Amino acid sequence: MPEFEIQHITRYIYEGPARDSANQIILFPIKDEFQDVIKQELTITGNPQVDTHTDYYGNEVGSFTYSEPHTVLTINSKIWVSTKHRALPVSDIFPAQQWQDLKRLQFVVPYIDFLKQEYFEGIGELKVIVDEERLKDDTPYHVAQRFCQYVYDNFTYIKGVTTVETRLDEIWKLKAGVCQDFAHILMEMLRMVNIPARYVSGYICTSRNNMRGEGATHAWAEAYIPDFGWLGIDPTNNCIANETHVRLAVGRNFTDCSPVKGVYKGSSNHTLEVAVSVDDENVLNNADRHVSENPAVTHVTSAQKNSYQRYMEIQQQQ
Repeated sequence: MPEFEIQHITRYIYEGPARDSANQIILFPIKDEFQDVIKQELTITGNPQVDTHTDYYGNEVGSFTYSEPHTVLTINSKIWVSTKHRALPVSDIFPAQQWQDLKRLQFVVPYIDFLKQEYFEGIGELKVIVDEERLKDDTPYHVAQRFCQYVYDNFTYIKGVTTVETRLDEIWKLKAGVCQDFAHILMEMLRMVNIPARYVSGYICTSRNNMRGEGATHAWAEAYIPDFGWLGIDPTNNCIANETHVRLAVGRNFTDCSPVKGVYKGSSNHTLEVAVSVDDENVLNNADRHVSENPAVTHVTSAQKNSYQRYMEIQQQQ
């Protein structure tokens, strides 16, 4: 079983003293039969108590407050995770029955949330493509693979052309974006044919240099396959998300899975640094080197965007 050591640092540097900082963190990896957390070390400025609970989607969520005046807030999560390869679905058994099984899930909790489509101006064009890509005898697994291939082939991976606020309309017009955008389009396609689809945040841990998002925060989708369960699909890399993908959280979209978000009292001007390292103990001393082609520092100068929005703009550039 592969084992990975991952360090994820979020650091806020404030222009003036900040206080009454209240934050929510989803930095606790999913624990199930295919992923186990060997150990986790979580260090936060001021050593506040972190209270945890399990949210509606099964994610472990932490919350903490830091009331004392401070000019720096650092959230440093270090995890040791082991993963296990999951066998792929049987691809061609009883396709008609599988589609019938999916049809029955349309009014079953929790699948209802993962079947809701987001309306956008290009939905009619996408529906035509979905109908063309789906072949008569395809199983849900075949369809998921085919849709993943379509997104990979027809959308260009470009950092910086979208932001956290970019809607499906603009992504569809640009035919470009990053992992978050690719996952969003794939989920929309899957939901159009009644395959429940959910968003996944996490890390991709592989030495293959051609893998987009390697050594950084990453996002992909999961499709529900009858008689199998949730299958991870990474349209950014056109692959099945398996033992090299470490899962942090799942939800309807990225807002359900945000690693860090919060509010504070103080000046709106601050600097945000985010660094992620995989299998490297020197991330604290080499933060600039470990942001995987992204700038380690983002300057926030407008009160119109809060720290959560700016954090997500950095995260989504992977």
